[in-house]
Amino acid sequence: MATTNDLKNGIVLNIDGQLWTVTSFQHVKPGKGGAFVRTTLKNVLSGKVVDKTFNAGIKVETANVDRSEMTYLYNDGVDYVFMDPHSYDQVSVSPETVGDAAGYMLENSTVTLARHEGEPLYVELPASVELTIAHTDPGVQGDRSTGGNKPAELETGATVQVPLFIESGEKIRVDPRDGRYLGRVK
Repeated sequence: MATTNDLKNGIVLNIDGQLWTVTSFQHVKPGKGGAFVRTTLKNVLSGKVVDKTFNAGIKVETANVDRSEMTYLYNDGVDYVFMDPHSYDQVSVSPETVGDAAGYMLENSTVTLARHEGEPLYVELPASVELTIAHTDPGVQGDRSTGGNKPAELETGATVQVPLFIESGEKIRVDPRDGRYLGRVK
């Protein structure tokens, strides 16, 4: 348990049996009436974002979420298998839990796995990942109907929009949070 004075960005709260991460908070002391804390919360599992106001000084239940570095090993056809590099313990995680991160994970890459009471909650990738383009059509000079971008399929199977000058076989940097092209890797 913690009071509303202990709230900070990144802390995970257990509200009505659901886990919520505090993404922003603001202590407000109006001229009239009691102080309160205005927060923006994001549901850990569904990603839903809500605004919630707490009276100052009340107790809120915090959840213990363990974030650990794991190595992605392989997809066994049903689940994704991760390994703890220190203890060599393996964990199977469902595709629903991995979510969109699956399109940006290569075998033997390092990810952060968040767990609550041993149950996997979500997989967090680094801010940028380096992947090779498996296939993209050649860019035609003067073709600006698509704003200078074209679709490219990555080696993981995900599709991202890249500039016209990018060719198959090139290595690029991608933001896994939104699938945005960040640049070429030299």
